[in-house]
Amino acid sequence: MPPSEEDPPGFLPKGGNYQALLSYRKAEIIYDFTFRFCERFLKRGDRTIDQMVQAARSGKQNIAEGSKASVTSTEMELKLTNVARASLEELLIDYQDYLRVRDHPRWEKDSKEALYVRKLGRQQDESFEHYRPFFEDRPPATLANIAICLIHQANYLLDQQIRRLEKDFLQKGGLRERMTKARLDYRQNQRPK
Repeated sequence: MPPSEEDPPGFLPKGGNYQALLSYRKAEIIYDFTFRFCERFLKRGDRTIDQMVQAARSGKQNIAEGSKASVTSTEMELKLTNVARASLEELLIDYQDYLRVRDHPRWEKDSKEALYVRKLGRQQDESFEHYRPFFEDRPPATLANIAICLIHQANYLLDQQIRRLEKDFLQKGGLRERMTKARLDYRQNQRPK
């Protein structure tokens, strides 16, 4: 039933469209990438497999959950977005460990390889499909470095998202403040003129 002119305006913000968030799309690529990396290059029974896949999954899932929670709780959105950030940091360390303990080089931030991955990451329609061909002929050290680049990109996006959420909270307040304002406005508009 569509709202009538007598219905008060809603106080719940629009939100929850996590698929539109660049951070979510990047985290989904990282999850797909990590799942395949672990399946192919780590030995069955290695507990690192579960930890890496779960950290990648947690990054993705907490962005989605935080986005959905944003409708009623800015605090929960901030908390879950930060959990996503922490999970991806854990995954970053796992990939760095993979390289270090195997004596593989880690790409410098501005190496031609890292710059190439960053360029791929700026594509409008970026998905795991852009990275799938690398699994056909690149060695695991190259793939681990690609994953590190992707995680840095996602972490940058999440840092920006967290700062924006903090700023929005300071400017707009939380749900309780919006509820109180909406109720006071409604009462004010109900008084005879």
